[in-house]
Amino acid sequence: MPPVIASCVCVIGIAGLIWLDHDRTSRTSPALWIPIIWMFIGASRMASQWLGIEPLDAMDTTLEGSPFDRIFLLGLLLAGLMVLAARAHRTGVVLGANMLLFLFFCYCALSVLWSDFPFVAVKRFTKALGNLTMVLVVLTERDPAAAVKRFLARSGFLLIPLSVLLIKYYPVLGRVYNRWTWEVYFTGVSADKNGLGGICLIIGLGSLWRLVEEARLEAGSRAKGVLAAHGVLLAMSLWLFGKADSSTALACFFIGAMLIVMTTPLVGREPAYVHLVVTMIAVFIASGFLLPNAYTYVIEALGRNTTLTGRTEIWSDLFRMDVNPLIGRGFESFWLGARADYVANKYYFHPNQAHNGYIETYLNLGWIGVSFLVVLIALGYQRIVDAFHRNSRSSTLRLAFLITIAAYNVTEATFKVMHPLWIVFLLAITSWPTRQGREEDAVFPDCPAAESAT
Repeated sequence: MPPVIASCVCVIGIAGLIWLDHDRTSRTSPALWIPIIWMFIGASRMASQWLGIEPLDAMDTTLEGSPFDRIFLLGLLLAGLMVLAARAHRTGVVLGANMLLFLFFCYCALSVLWSDFPFVAVKRFTKALGNLTMVLVVLTERDPAAAVKRFLARSGFLLIPLSVLLIKYYPVLGRVYNRWTWEVYFTGVSADKNGLGGICLIIGLGSLWRLVEEARLEAGSRAKGVLAAHGVLLAMSLWLFGKADSSTALACFFIGAMLIVMTTPLVGREPAYVHLVVTMIAVFIASGFLLPNAYTYVIEALGRNTTLTGRTEIWSDLFRMDVNPLIGRGFESFWLGARADYVANKYYFHPNQAHNGYIETYLNLGWIGVSFLVVLIALGYQRIVDAFHRNSRSSTLRLAFLITIAAYNVTEATFKVMHPLWIVFLLAITSWPTRQGREEDAVFPDCPAAESAT
């Protein structure tokens, strides 16, 4: 099939998926497209690269960056802030219920002061602020649960079909060659294969959850359009998993899938049942690393070596470098200047991240930042367990996202800038407001910690 015809089919297919997934009973505003566009850019490439203004292999590790991208992202950020200003009451309620997250971002802003590249740190913090803004735009919709569904679905309807299109019909855009091994890597809309794996992880889990939720309904009550749309999206995600060859993302997907299937019957029951399932899965995962020879078997089964493709050597080197253990090197500032040059010259694959989200946080924000992160994970888990007890249907997906993204960051660093897993992680741990009625004032009561059943 000629690429032009394939592109037309893809566009029609995306429109068809959005139409099949449309729920007339759910009300979301056009402003939801602002975080969807932000998510698309974060999960794929900068706007300047899509438009051909910057080369495809340009990376956001330079000191200057693209002026066009700064203007474009600033426009999205300002649009999001205008939406939040118009929803001042709702924004205040959600922020008030998530003060620890707000304080974490305040600490990130403060850490710019001790960065040795403060101008770059400020620009990167602007993107981080954009993540928080987009999460708030989603959660200040009149029906937050429906907004999250639509946000994930429409992001997936764009990212997944376009990745298939680029891999099959536009190899210059959808594939890259490893400069050291000359192997072909499939990247889709992302800049690298691990990025594609991360996209498949969150979109695949989102579609699986929608299918499981529809399957639990009586036959006459199931939305056939939703089943068709998310069945296709899940199938394409699984196909892309095979192309991406991202072992971490695939392993985390299976963990998340187990969590969704095993915890769906527990919605509305006592928290002890959820704790039991999570503990069982944690023990199962830990046994693969702690039992004799099991670690080697598991890692080799995933197609990797026991050094996790050189990650353990990098981690050892990073802990020996000059970093203030309490406060780090400043927001997103470690991989700049002489430090980045030293690591790049030592390793042939020129790493530009720690390949561990917790070590990455330590390098930039010190033990204070790591402590914030750990407490946010623990608090997010407690909120999700409470949501199970309140019969919140979305609690299963939030739990899957929390556990899998926390596990994913053992071998990849995604708690940073505009990474899609970081955005979804923030959605999962944030306290969602209650939707108690159709009137705007009743959607966000004074006690926002509860979430509506969907």
